[in-house]
Amino acid sequence: MADTKEELNDYFSIPGQSSIPLDILGELQSIMRLHSISAQELFYKWESYSIKMGSEDTKLDLRTARAFKKDVQEILERETRGKAHVRSADKRGVHATPRAAASNSDAYGMLDGLTPNTPRMATTNGASKRKAAFETPAFPKASKSHTKSSPTDGRTGGLEAKGLNNGVPHNGVPHNGVASIPFVDRQNAGQIIETLNGHLNPCEPPMAPPAETRIKLTANTDLKKFFYKPMAMHLSEASEVLDDRIDEFMSFLQVHHNLEDSAFGNPASKSTSEIIAVGRVASDTPDSKLNLASLVLETSRRTGAGLRVPLKVDALPSHEFFPGQIVALRGINASGDYFSARGALDVPLLPPAASLPSTLDIIKDRVGYADSDNAEASSCALNVIISSGPYTADDNLDFEPLHTLCEKASETYADALILIGPLFDIEHPLLATGDFDLPDDPSIEPDKATLTDAFRIMVAGPLRRLAQAVPSITIILVPSVRDAVNKHVSWPQEPFGKKELGLPKQARTVSNPVTVSLNEIVIGISAQDILYDLRREEVVVGKPKENNMLSRLPRHVIQQRHFYPLFPPVNREHLPKAATEEGLATGMPLDISYLKLGEWLNVRPDVLILPSALTPFAKVVESVLVVNTGSISKKRAPGTYAQLAIYPRKVTDDEHAAESTMVGHKVFERARVDIVRI
Repeated sequence: MADTKEELNDYFSIPGQSSIPLDILGELQSIMRLHSISAQELFYKWESYSIKMGSEDTKLDLRTARAFKKDVQEILERETRGKAHVRSADKRGVHATPRAAASNSDAYGMLDGLTPNTPRMATTNGASKRKAAFETPAFPKASKSHTKSSPTDGRTGGLEAKGLNNGVPHNGVPHNGVASIPFVDRQNAGQIIETLNGHLNPCEPPMAPPAETRIKLTANTDLKKFFYKPMAMHLSEASEVLDDRIDEFMSFLQVHHNLEDSAFGNPASKSTSEIIAVGRVASDTPDSKLNLASLVLETSRRTGAGLRVPLKVDALPSHEFFPGQIVALRGINASGDYFSARGALDVPLLPPAASLPSTLDIIKDRVGYADSDNAEASSCALNVIISSGPYTADDNLDFEPLHTLCEKASETYADALILIGPLFDIEHPLLATGDFDLPDDPSIEPDKATLTDAFRIMVAGPLRRLAQAVPSITIILVPSVRDAVNKHVSWPQEPFGKKELGLPKQARTVSNPVTVSLNEIVIGISAQDILYDLRREEVVVGKPKENNMLSRLPRHVIQQRHFYPLFPPVNREHLPKAATEEGLATGMPLDISYLKLGEWLNVRPDVLILPSALTPFAKVVESVLVVNTGSISKKRAPGTYAQLAIYPRKVTDDEHAAESTMVGHKVFERARVDIVRI
């Protein structure tokens, strides 16, 4: 830094002054750092700028230094845009191949949809036929006896026009042509499909429910911050949040790897010197899936003026990328056209959760563990049941899986029941249309009934009965952006309103996402399906470090220290079709201004619950117990839930001797997890 100051004083010496003022010196050093140029090259650019502006009238002061900095930036941006335009023109000229129009159709599909009562001509493209064979139709197809008739116009016809009665056709077959399995006729109910730590015994139900709750629930998230005003996002706030995330990662990467400030640089600037570039992975074609050819690295305004530079990763032996991922890459930008990565720095993990030995002793007394030789007694283990919505099949609103789950919690005297949304799914065909019968309850006035009234009877009713049967239970409700009774339409999401929904006093409503503590156990929960979205957007370079996808995807979440590190979210049109008439999924309505509410603050959670449409599983990833419960009710069939038996933490004599030393919880070693069919 001292050498740079001396060089700048030599080149930019001001007559009558021994050195450059500090404010002007700071601006010049900022230009050098942003564009990775030497003091001599900066002086040449200043000479050119002076000639352009008029050398006699251009004197070096704070105003002209800032104008000079802006001019250098604008020149770089013009050059970058020009090169990008040339490259895109070359790609179009070399690789573009015109597609043949479908037979008996207009070339660009301009007439599609102009005649809604006439079926569209089938394409002769073989790929389209194969794709159609694997897709579930979103609307009923015409029967063979009416093949010549035009289908009903979806804009004018309702459920009656489609032959539906409460979402079910008169012939008893659901609208997608797949017969629904009645819940009472389900097979393999109660079957355990996967177990983690099978050497531990499952929970043994006590003879009677505990006199008082064995769980002390603490919210590690400031729930008040989630009561923000949605749909009021400002671009300036959003950009600052995205920039701050890059700068924060660079700070702890520098501390972890013990790097100097000079090791970091601007990947968008032309230089033959190797630098470390910290930025966000993005795609140069936002409307398509990320691939190796579309990789770009987005910098923050402080480190690279917010520029994006094409990223070449051919030299990396192995790495995984996805949009929104914060990475630290070592490489050069010799040509000024792209940044060539030669290596990647490991992102440090947050420390594991830990507690004092004295705190763990108090918790052991609370759960009824007194004899140190009886640590394996299954009656001492906490019985935690976790499930994720939807909680009823698409052809009814009986909520039979929810009733069965509450009966299971009542029979086993569960200590905690965690219900993750959607509880009242807005994508449910009957809720979406409003064509369903209200519950027969005297407290509901049919002419004034709302979805809140229906929720209070259909969903809160079973929970109230469970709370009466097991007064010591703790019920945790996590909302989803698909919940029709939650007015908060964006993620991060505020909790349910407890009073208006008629929930029992044992129920605790929390935000989405949330980090809570059950006694000493830190549990992170997010209702958004980040695993499915990551699987769709992930790009793997070389041989992956982890071949098992179900272990690799949660590792991204843990390394990025965020419940939803993907940015931008997956387009709704690319998600699985919803069962509603429009067929468009809710997707991820992300409020970028409050993206920081989804970050992990101080420690890794002991248990990470990430419900997903992927195969249900329970795995240990980076000392974190990751659980995908699956949905408790699929569209046409029953689903799965997770049951945890968490045993007390054994504290050794050595750990007791060092009373002031925190000890790790190691829940992944003392928790049995069963994935069970409802």
